[in-house]
Amino acid sequence: MSTPFASAAPYYARYRPPYPRELHTLLVDRFALDGSQTVLDLGAGPGTLSLPLAPLSDHVYAVDPEPAMLAEGARLAEERGLTNISWLRGDDAAVTRLCLPRIDLCVIGRAFHRMDRGRVPADLDEVLAPRGGIAVVTSLHRPGDPRPAWLTVVEEVRDRFLGSEARPADVGADWDDLVERLAKSPLSRVETHRWEQPLRHTVDEVIGLQLSLPATSPAVLGDRMAAFGTQLRRALLDHDPRGTYDRTLRIGAAVATRPRR
Repeated sequence: MSTPFASAAPYYARYRPPYPRELHTLLVDRFALDGSQTVLDLGAGPGTLSLPLAPLSDHVYAVDPEPAMLAEGARLAEERGLTNISWLRGDDAAVTRLCLPRIDLCVIGRAFHRMDRGRVPADLDEVLAPRGGIAVVTSLHRPGDPRPAWLTVVEEVRDRFLGSEARPADVGADWDDLVERLAKSPLSRVETHRWEQPLRHTVDEVIGLQLSLPATSPAVLGDRMAAFGTQLRRALLDHDPRGTYDRTLRIGAAVATRPRR
């Protein structure tokens, strides 16, 4: 039986927006990426961070517990002619058991909210090169932040099919806790960066984004998937017949390194 993460993999790879270009510029500058570094992407999914970092690195180790995500990432890497990514099955508990070489940079995307935030930085301290560090990247938002009305339309349709308990986890509301835990870790020198990322979605992209979420994945929707897509399309077009839906993502990156001696 397909799991939520497995069934979401192709939609994740196709419909999740890439991280902003400013993030990659930051990583190049902060970690002097010149094609000679070794990068670990922990909780890599289908390679949202691994794929753009591969041309800037000597080798990337993309680690994820879901084989379908790794397979999707490997497919995309082959399409792009990227041969310096190793796709490894594992999770945050396996960092010290993967027999990796010294890591110059570890990147962690939104999966960090599902990890043991106390243990992971300590484990990474064991595998990072002397000047290595980690960069945790996530969306930022707080209760009460303004949001586009079309997201309410999406929620109403989702709730009709699955109930309000199926709403996706809020991965952007615990930024302060994330930064605080890093500051208490061996990688206690923390700097934060924020960007705004304007996005415009088509109807198909909004539907695809919902199917990329574990809470509303094809495995969860089952035989109601087609009806969900039909009703969501109708509701979105009733809301705005132009068929384009704008939002601005606020993205945060916390870069953590060892304190200077």
